Amino acid sequence: MSIVWENKLQRDEFFMRYALAAAQKAYDIGEVPVGAVLVKDNMVVAEGYNQSITTHDASAHAEMQALRAAGLSVENYRLPDCELYVTLEPCLMCAGAMFHARVSRVVYATPDPKTGVAGSVLNLFDEARLNHHATVEGGVLLEEAKALLQQFFRERRQIGKA
Repeated sequence: MSIVWENKLQRDEFFMRYALAAAQKAYDIGEVPVGAVLVKDNMVVAEGYNQSITTHDASAHAEMQALRAAGLSVENYRLPDCELYVTLEPCLMCAGAMFHARVSRVVYATPDPKTGVAGSVLNLFDEARLNHHATVEGGVLLEEAKALLQQFFRERRQIGKA
C-alpha cells in the first residue's frame, strides 16, 4: 500500500512525526530529545535518537545514529536520494556526515541558535565551496519539537542536571 500525500508539507509532517517519536525515545532514557529518520522512496530506512549521555559518545547524535543504521541497512555509506528528517537543526558534525553520505534533502523542525549550521549560526548547506549540497527546509512541526526540548530542559533544571 502506497500513501498519497496532498502536498509536500503533509508528507514532511508525516515523516517528522516519526522523528518526534524517536525524540521521545531519547527523552524517555534521559537524553536530549532529538530524533531523526532517514527516508528513501517514501519509506523509513533508519531512525536514530540522541544517545550521547548514555553511551558516553559525543558523536551519538540522532542524525549520526540514523546515518549509521541506514548505511548498515543498505550496505553503503553513500545515501543518495535519501532525505533526513530531524527534530533539531543539525550541528556541524552531523551536517558534515550528511555531506559525506550525500543525503539529498534535510528537513528539521526547530532551529538551534547555539550550534545550528543550517542557517542559525552558519549555513553550511549554502556553502558553495563544499562539494555536495542538500536542500534544507526548517520549521516542520516546530512547536511540537520545541515543546519537547523545553520540557526536557525545564525538568533537568529542576533536578539540577542541566
